[in-house]
Amino acid sequence: MRFDVLTLFPDMFEAVKRYGVSGRAFAAAIWQLHCWNPRDFATRKMGYIDDRPFGGGPGMVMQAAPLSACLQQVDSRLGRRQHRILLSPTGKPIQQSDIRRLASYDGLSLVAGRYEGIDQRFIDRDIDEAFALGDIVVSGGELPAMMLIDAILRWVPGVLQDAQSAQQDSFVDGLLDCPHYTRPESWEGLQVPSILLGGDHEAIGLWRRQQALIVTADMRPDLLERARMQGLLSADDERTLAGASGSPKV
Repeated sequence: MRFDVLTLFPDMFEAVKRYGVSGRAFAAAIWQLHCWNPRDFATRKMGYIDDRPFGGGPGMVMQAAPLSACLQQVDSRLGRRQHRILLSPTGKPIQQSDIRRLASYDGLSLVAGRYEGIDQRFIDRDIDEAFALGDIVVSGGELPAMMLIDAILRWVPGVLQDAQSAQQDSFVDGLLDCPHYTRPESWEGLQVPSILLGGDHEAIGLWRRQQALIVTADMRPDLLERARMQGLLSADDERTLAGASGSPKV
């Protein structure tokens, strides 16, 4: 899979290329990353690509022309038009279902904005989708773009050593993940739940489902309600929730 990223700070993306799961997959040539600096397409002196907002107000606004020319160069180099995504707090809150869909593309063009915003005309004409990675504002789109790349790569074949890991992530089935434990069995007087030590995988699977329901009800009741509306909860799930209260039981 290929990612083409429009960014004023291409060096920031060394992190996603060099470390962790994405770094190993990059070294194995499972995915490619190409960064494009919109300053290279500036029409003004000194590479300026921003200007004051019409109507007044604080901050500066990224101009449409350099960004558009940069995207056109990406498509020209590839010989095709890639799906284009803007990382922006005004975008749609991204869901795990979006991540899985985006992982089906051969390549994506990501726009990491800066300053107060981006000229809306560029967004309206040249962007296919805009996503937000939370109800927060950061100084630029680079960190959200790297998070998006990492999330998508988890669904690209060969990236994870165990392909089942992505299937068991939070949000995949509409719920948060269940609690996890590892050795030692006893740590500072705290014990691993005995059910995880018995080897009964059917019982363990049921326990994990119940714990995921309880954790989700406690931490993200909005996800639970959405799962209900989507028909993802069984009668057994509802009985688990009806008998649970407070913090997850371990």
